[in-house]
Amino acid sequence: MSDALEGWSQSSFTAAGLTRDVYRRGSGPGVVVIHEIPGITPKVAQFMNEVVDAGFTVVAPSLVGTPGRDVSNGYVLGSMLKVCVAKEFANWALDRTSPVIGFLRALARNLHDEVGGPGVGAVGMCFSGGFALGMMVDDIMVAPVLSQPSMPFAAGFGSRKVRRSADLNLSPDDRLAVARRAAEGCQVLGLRFTGDTLVGTRFDSLRELLGDRFIAVELPSTTKRDHSVLTEQRDEASVQQVLQFLQGKLHG
Repeated sequence: MSDALEGWSQSSFTAAGLTRDVYRRGSGPGVVVIHEIPGITPKVAQFMNEVVDAGFTVVAPSLVGTPGRDVSNGYVLGSMLKVCVAKEFANWALDRTSPVIGFLRALARNLHDEVGGPGVGAVGMCFSGGFALGMMVDDIMVAPVLSQPSMPFAAGFGSRKVRRSADLNLSPDDRLAVARRAAEGCQVLGLRFTGDTLVGTRFDSLRELLGDRFIAVELPSTTKRDHSVLTEQRDEASVQQVLQFLQGKLHG
């Protein structure tokens, strides 16, 4: 196992027709951390360890890439291509919940059944940024965090590109369920750099769907590469806000 994942136990989990390796560490209420492209990099692992140190049992599924491998241009491209063609991610579909959400919801339920607590949290990043929103269909999801949600990818031209940029990767039924959860009081924390074109206009869509239950953290971009709020272009204050959000919902 990579040094970046030292102290983490590895197992596999099967649900919704998918089997993936899962890394686990910590104690306390459960938090599912879902990596960005290209995979569980050392900086993603650093964030995972900080969530553990904040008093949580963290499970982190490996959805693509090689856990612990450093970021490189070739690695990012290779993982991006795999994400683009994998059916479980529904990267190009509009008004559809990615099939992988079923796997993640089952993983969260399994974790909650074991560790208990008021519910579970989830942190998604980049292509997985919106996954925590889909997991909010279940009442046990009480602390969803969306960092730079970027799916479906805003490809194409004209009105279709505009629609993809705004789409929240939710089916109509799941959209209604998420709106209901928000109306009942479940808050959603979202983070992005303002110049990140991969996020598109999703924050506007989130405000429309969730109203004042959406907590938006919008950071001024300093370079065109600013994207990964919690990892590669880490913003320390945002990391601390995520940890405080999880603690308030799961330890409060």
